[in-house]
Amino acid sequence: MSESVAERHTADASAKKIGLPTIIIGIFFLIVLIAALIIRLPMPVLISDLLRRFGMNGLLVLAMVPSIQSGTGPNFALPIGIVCGLLTIVSGIEFGLVGIWLILFACIAGTALAIAAGYLYGKLLNSIKGAEMMIATYTGFSIVALMSLVWLMVPFASKKMGWLMGTGLRETIQLDAVGADSIINKFLMFTIFGIKVPTGLLLVFFVFCILMWLFFKTKTGIAIMAGGINPRYAQASGLNTDKYRIIANIISTVLAALGIILFSQSYGYAQLYLAPLNMAFPAVAAILIGGATASRASVSNVIIGVFLFQGLLTTSMPVANQLFIGTDLSEIIRMVIQNGIILYALTQVKGVAKQ
Repeated sequence: MSESVAERHTADASAKKIGLPTIIIGIFFLIVLIAALIIRLPMPVLISDLLRRFGMNGLLVLAMVPSIQSGTGPNFALPIGIVCGLLTIVSGIEFGLVGIWLILFACIAGTALAIAAGYLYGKLLNSIKGAEMMIATYTGFSIVALMSLVWLMVPFASKKMGWLMGTGLRETIQLDAVGADSIINKFLMFTIFGIKVPTGLLLVFFVFCILMWLFFKTKTGIAIMAGGINPRYAQASGLNTDKYRIIANIISTVLAALGIILFSQSYGYAQLYLAPLNMAFPAVAAILIGGATASRASVSNVIIGVFLFQGLLTTSMPVANQLFIGTDLSEIIRMVIQNGIILYALTQVKGVAKQ
């Protein structure tokens, strides 16, 4: 009897460690995969798309780790870094850069711009402690609205980005016109059993994952985690928690800027105006699916979360559309999963805070 109780306790502890959203989505993903096999969907195409989505969304999800670890919660203000990356992409096109030179310029200039933006955003969060996620959401919406005006008024003259009539930039800017379409994806790309493996894209993502893991082994990384776990104890130990919160949000903003550059070149388009609003919530949902909470996150949560979330979206959309012919349930499924996971995580914030 005691062994049965111990086994049940161990199983409950394991489930709690993995996380309920991870278990639910993992089972759902497995069911959808079986359904895809039954209705004979082209699996090599689905897996190729999954690998591409996995790599192109990875950095945007990884950007959540520093902000969560610092105690400011999931970075709903991800659009701040995203618009920094988009601004440097369109600036590079305006300067006449093409191909890899455009990508390199966008990464370097985007990093510099994101450092400044991340510093200011970190200062803002330090002034309103206790309501970081609410302020982050409003800040993200505000920066997108502000940049919508900038995209309309910016005096760029490149015909590759402007409207045919009037002024301002188009909503979507084709990167194949400047030779920057899938340029990283194609690096060392190979095909096996009909599956296209975007080696360059995956390498970039995993390199940043390793760097993030190593960073949180350093003195600065440990200090960020200490301030996030127990800020009062950290302050009593002599740590400047405000400084480390700013550093964490600078890193998060820089990763968002680099992430949108990686995403855009893989997608083939730079999406302006309201598009950045749709980037933060999927990233938050992905890391929560991976087992993270609103107060703790790790690189493993990112890898698992991106794979499950993007894998489920990749497979469930064609499966649903095949089973329910004449309808398009893809966007509905995405919104239900995405917002449902975020809602679940936010209901756990109070409990986490008490610990």
